[in-house]
Amino acid sequence: MSNPVSLKLSGPTRRVLLALALPMLAGSAFAQAWPSKPIKLIVPFPAGGPTDTASRIVGQKLALRLKQPVIVENKAGASGAIAAAQVAKSPADGYTLMMLATPTLLAPHLYKTTGYDSVKDFTSIATVYDLPIVVVVNPTLMPTVTDLQKLVTHAKAQPGRLNYTSSGVGSFGHLSMELLKQMGQFDMQHVPYRGGVPAITDTLGGQVPMMYADLVAALPHIQSGSLRAIAVGSPQRVGVIPDVKTIAEQGFKGFDAVSWGGLMAPAGTPKDVVERISTEVKAILAEKETQDKLLNAGAIANYQNPGQMATRVQQDYAKWGKVIRDKGITSQ
Repeated sequence: MSNPVSLKLSGPTRRVLLALALPMLAGSAFAQAWPSKPIKLIVPFPAGGPTDTASRIVGQKLALRLKQPVIVENKAGASGAIAAAQVAKSPADGYTLMMLATPTLLAPHLYKTTGYDSVKDFTSIATVYDLPIVVVVNPTLMPTVTDLQKLVTHAKAQPGRLNYTSSGVGSFGHLSMELLKQMGQFDMQHVPYRGGVPAITDTLGGQVPMMYADLVAALPHIQSGSLRAIAVGSPQRVGVIPDVKTIAEQGFKGFDAVSWGGLMAPAGTPKDVVERISTEVKAILAEKETQDKLLNAGAIANYQNPGQMATRVQQDYAKWGKVIRDKGITSQ
């Protein structure tokens, strides 16, 4: 039987090997120990909206799975830029997360200074929901506009004189309609409001004839007949209004405008932690109870893994950034 080989290492060599091994051991120990304290989930918008509701639904279930409290903290302002800047500067230890929403993703295009880079300063964990947007008209003011092509014809007959509204300058409804106008080569005048509620109120009241609205805000009025939905911006039809065709189905091939939300952490958060959270979120979103709760809030459960979400961040940031630059849109 051959004798085992005895490898003698000099003092300097041992120190080098130990220095190389310690970070790996520390990382492994960190991943095993995480989470050992409460996790903070920052919501960049006020309480009560779809981003906040989705955060609380997922946060509650995530807390049960991780066996640590998940504390939801609302920090609104500047389309979510205030919260995002705070999260970007937080320790990358897995204890500070943020529910990113499309307005926060695009804020650096709209504000001169935000304090963060949407692509570089965060680690993508998982998408959580899609929030469809819908073109609605006041049926009393526009009785013959029953689909998108009729709207385009109506707009082309009075270029620049037909008004539409959204929840504000640089809102996703505003950007989506600007993209639609660009693709369809027609013109309308944007009348921005400060928020979706006053915009819908004035569309209902006839001060403005049409709106590009979040489905969550418009749905009750669509169901009552006070507003007529003529198109949805998502690539597929939406289950709660299945008879309303997509914009792509109505002659605008490839049109895709979906506001969405997903979990992010500061850049550099350990990969093992990111994968653990993502795996738990995938399981949470697969539950019918979660899907139903999100749907009641006007959102559609949609899981994408860290790599898929990172790609979506990059693509949406570039796509809508171009629209913002081409149209000279700014929130300041």
